[in-house]
Amino acid sequence: MSRKTIILPLRAVQGVFSLLVLALSAYVAHWYNTTTVISSPSEINFLFFVSLWSLLSILSLELLIPRFVAPMTAASNYIALGVELSNVVFWFAGFVALAVFLSRLLFCRGSVCQSAQADVAFAAVGWLLWTATGVLMVKEVVRKGGLMKTPSWGRSTKAAGLAPVEVPATKEQV
Repeated sequence: MSRKTIILPLRAVQGVFSLLVLALSAYVAHWYNTTTVISSPSEINFLFFVSLWSLLSILSLELLIPRFVAPMTAASNYIALGVELSNVVFWFAGFVALAVFLSRLLFCRGSVCQSAQADVAFAAVGWLLWTATGVLMVKEVVRKGGLMKTPSWGRSTKAAGLAPVEVPATKEQV
């Protein structure tokens, strides 16, 4: 099974879990902002941000970077790797922070508490998914030495209808 056939289904599942976390975080934040006198916890707000960041990351990793940001160069691979690994860190920080917050509550009941607990579980799965694609990305960049002729997410520019980009030689190479 090639890397191309693995990454796209993982991206779809990442998108689904991002939408689930977005909906649950929005529900819990709305409950806090309308029912209590305090604003929603920063842990919930952070997971809301993380899910939005993930959706934007999926869009950029699958559409924008391969087509518009230096295709066929090492720079696009490092940009994609940075986006990928930032998601790994954000998801981990988000689900751990919310789990710690929920563990310190004096009481937790009702649908809002269950939604927050489900938010932790879905965020943990989101972290595992981003870790899996991050490992695949790191392996690809390390295996090829970072200087790949095709983007690390496995699409060739020929299939995307893009012309190859020539990198000018430096003074040392001439």
